[in-house]
Amino acid sequence: MKGDAEMDLSVRIGDKLTLENPIMPASGPLVGDSEKILALAAQGVGGIVTKTISVREAHVPRPCIIGGNDYIMNTELWSEYPPDRWEKEFLPSIRRAGKPIFISLGYKEEEILSLIPRFEPFADAFELSTHYLGKSLDPIAKTVRAAAQATDRPIFIKLSPHIPDPVEFARMAKSQGGYGLVAINSLGPVYPVRSSVPSSPLGSADGFGWISGPVIKPLALAIIRKIASAVDIPIIGVGGVSSAQDVIDFIQCGASAVQMLSAAMLKGRTLYRKIIAALPAALESHGFTDFQSMKGLSLKNNTNAVYERHTPIIDPEKCTLCNRCVENCPYNALENRDKKIIVDPTLCFGCGLCESRCPVHAISGILR
Repeated sequence: MKGDAEMDLSVRIGDKLTLENPIMPASGPLVGDSEKILALAAQGVGGIVTKTISVREAHVPRPCIIGGNDYIMNTELWSEYPPDRWEKEFLPSIRRAGKPIFISLGYKEEEILSLIPRFEPFADAFELSTHYLGKSLDPIAKTVRAAAQATDRPIFIKLSPHIPDPVEFARMAKSQGGYGLVAINSLGPVYPVRSSVPSSPLGSADGFGWISGPVIKPLALAIIRKIASAVDIPIIGVGGVSSAQDVIDFIQCGASAVQMLSAAMLKGRTLYRKIIAALPAALESHGFTDFQSMKGLSLKNNTNAVYERHTPIIDPEKCTLCNRCVENCPYNALENRDKKIIVDPTLCFGCGLCESRCPVHAISGILR
C-alpha cells in the first residue's frame, strides 16, 4: 500500500472552502454543545457542523431517539439551548479547535436574518435548515435570498427528501444566491411500534418520528446523483454514511464532502476516526490517491437502460453451498444438485438478486 503521506484526503467544496478530509458530523444530538463538538473535533473530522440554532430553544418530547441495526428514529427538533448560550459560551470555545465551522440556522426568513449577524464572526459557512418550511419553494427561496444578501459567508441549504423535485430545488437555491446544498435530511414521518405494546415508544404527541442512518443511503445517493447531473452546485452528502466505502460512494455520485451522525450514534463516536483512518486504503483500492479525481465518476455510468438477459455464473471454488441463492431466487431457477449450484437458464430472469445476496461473492455475470 502507498504511504498515507502520498494520499491527499483533502477536499474542496466549491472555490471557497477546503477541508483536511471529507468527513463532518451532521447537525443533531452529537453536536449539541461545545463539549460534544470538541469531542468530535478530537476524532479528526474535517469540519464541524452545529446543531440547528433558532431564535428560541426547543422543547423536545422524550423519549426522542430509538435505534435499530441500520437506522435511527427520532423526534429531535432544533437546539435545546437559546442562541445567547451558543453565541457567548459554545462557539468561542469551538472556534479554538481550528476546524471550519458550519453553523446550522433555522427556520423562517425573519428568524435567520436575526441570527446571521450574531453568528457570522464564528462561521466559515452557514447551513440553513428548511425542514419545517413545507414543500413549496417560495418561502424557502425568500429565506435563501435574504440570507445570501445578509452575509458573505457561503450559504448551504439542507434538502429535505419530501421536496417533490430536488433538481428544481437546487436550481432555486443557486439562483437565489445559495452556495451549496446539504442532501439529504432525515425521512418521514415514520411510526415505530413496539411488539409488546401497540404504540410508538417515541414521546411525540402522535408517536411519529423521522428516520435516518444507513437505511436511507440509496435514497440519498439517488437524489445527489440527480442534482449533480443537472446543476453545477457544491453538494455535501448526508444520509447513510457509515464506512470509508460509503464516503467514496457519495463522492463518486457527485458530493464534494459528507456528513455522518446516525451511524456514529449507533456505533460510537470513534467511528469518525476509524473511517478517516480507513480512507487511504479505500482510495487505493479504487486506484486513486485523492478524492477530487473520483468526484462524480458515477455520473458517467448507467446512462441507458439495459434489457438483455444474463444468467449467473457460479464459481465452485468460492461457493460454500450455503443455499442462500437457491432460497432467495424469485424464479426458482437455482438448485443445489449433487453438491453444486445449478442454474436453469429457461427459468432464470436475470434479475440479479442472487449475485447481490451471495455472502462470498461466488456469483457473477449479471450485475453491471
